[in-house]
Amino acid sequence: MRGWWQEIADLVLPADCAGCGRPGVPLCDRCHGALRGSGARRVLPSPVPPGLPVVHAAVDYVDEARAVLLAHKERGALRLAGPLGGALAGAVRAAARGALPGAWESPLLLVPVPSARRAVGARGHDPARRIAFAAAGVLRRAGCPARVPAVLRQRRRVTDQSGLGARQRRENVTGALEAVPGGGRLLVAGPVVLVDDLMTTGASLAEAARAVAEAGGRVVGGAVVAAPPDSALSGPPAPSKPFGRLRPFASDKRN
Repeated sequence: MRGWWQEIADLVLPADCAGCGRPGVPLCDRCHGALRGSGARRVLPSPVPPGLPVVHAAVDYVDEARAVLLAHKERGALRLAGPLGGALAGAVRAAARGALPGAWESPLLLVPVPSARRAVGARGHDPARRIAFAAAGVLRRAGCPARVPAVLRQRRRVTDQSGLGARQRRENVTGALEAVPGGGRLLVAGPVVLVDDLMTTGASLAEAARAVAEAGGRVVGGAVVAAPPDSALSGPPAPSKPFGRLRPFASDKRN
């Protein structure tokens, strides 16, 4: 498990670019641009798991984007949460577009797919949740009242998904998630966008959508930082338009 001194070291010590290895900078301008991409695209795995909402990804899971995601997730490069959250915010905008008519009257709920406790313990952090907080901050600064409620948890152990095929992943996670006690009250506060750092088969997002709906939440889409390039649907990227003027909420100060 990472100690507090490791987190401080991430912030103050020089580092090589997580995307390309350029010395002296944690993320160079070129790799930062690769994370921003050209606009969020709708992505669809094959086969499509039952119950999967419409999902948008900020970038393809290749090259610099793949390296940055792995550095944040597996090597604990926590300072990368900011740029990854910025990329995720673009996918959330695409996923939430049209969720509510006219002015927003409810906060947008970014619900991360929860990691297994043992994975969080081994890594020292929950990557999807950390990126979700960063994305919510970006959205709030743009005028969208976004929150990250802690509403989902695993109710049984699941096998490590790496190395499993699409069918095995569905069987592995089906029925594995549930809302925490009182989570239903949080979920009815606004439309839900499910978020994760990466989508491969879509099994985890589909299971999260089931658990949210079972607790009374309204899922309007899913958003991820990256997805395999062969999952992108044809057509131009979704334009990243600002939300415009939105009514403030007293609860916006809470994530």
